[in-house]
Amino acid sequence: MKEIGLLEVGGFAAGQAQDEAGGTGVTVLLFDECAPAGVDIRGGGPASRETPLLAPTADAKGIHALVLSGGSAFALDAAGGVMRFLEERGIGFDVGVTHVPLVCQSCLFDLAIGSKEARPDAAMAYRACEGASRTAFAEGCVGAGTGCTVGKYKGVARAMKSGIGAYAVQVGAVRVGAVVAVNALGDIFDIDTGRQIAGLRTEDGKGLASTEQTLYGDIDRAHDLFTGNTTIGAVLTNAAFDKAALTKIASMAHNGYARAIRPVHTTADGDSIYAVSTGQAAADINAVGTLAAHVMAKAIARAVRAACPAYGLPAAKALSAHSV
Repeated sequence: MKEIGLLEVGGFAAGQAQDEAGGTGVTVLLFDECAPAGVDIRGGGPASRETPLLAPTADAKGIHALVLSGGSAFALDAAGGVMRFLEERGIGFDVGVTHVPLVCQSCLFDLAIGSKEARPDAAMAYRACEGASRTAFAEGCVGAGTGCTVGKYKGVARAMKSGIGAYAVQVGAVRVGAVVAVNALGDIFDIDTGRQIAGLRTEDGKGLASTEQTLYGDIDRAHDLFTGNTTIGAVLTNAAFDKAALTKIASMAHNGYARAIRPVHTTADGDSIYAVSTGQAAADINAVGTLAAHVMAKAIARAVRAACPAYGLPAAKALSAHSV
């Protein structure tokens, strides 16, 4: 197994745009061909668009683009900008009079960061498409990662800044990568060391506390945590799979969330993972699903480590933290 760049998986370009002052942004994946895709939504508060297209019983054979964004459900209009960009280039399902692009989108909640009035819209998503690259993918506080935070069980005051991250590997001819915007209620862990690297901070703000242990201490009290979180991501592979198989791969990729984020899949999260096939390489579904979980967990750590302090919150690279 060797590490490769996300865009070396092949078959797509990636573009990002953001409103740094407003604290939100959008990440767009544009596929070279209509790409088979699946999705698995585990969190209790998702905001998504056109995901029924990915059901194995739906007629659509694939999608032309995938959008990850901040802005909560207000930002679901952003996919319209991607549709316009693709329609102008004759990309989409041919309906005789025009082409209708098939575009799925998931949003995370970042309205409490920056300005609550700042939301990704069609114009921002269109700009992301215009700047799409096949060679470079920025990580950290860009795109959908602009307003991402983690460790919010005790509110934003004790949270930390996060972002968007990517990680990809190649085994033989098979390439598997992940991109993820990490906006979790829980804490973030490095799967190689088991060490907590970001999340809930101590009351003095100087170190790391355990969300799990704090949650257990409140076990006899019901809490309305509000759905102000959500980690959204995608697995991309050059291996050839249909929608049903990709839905299973997306499901297996959630094991990467569970390894790197604790707690995860709570009622306050809208955790979603897409899986997309961009090539024709032959591969075993179980091997690719296992790799999907691995690269997703590694991408989560990259997202946290690439983030910079912003909006009054520290980041892992700037916090001299100790677990307690």
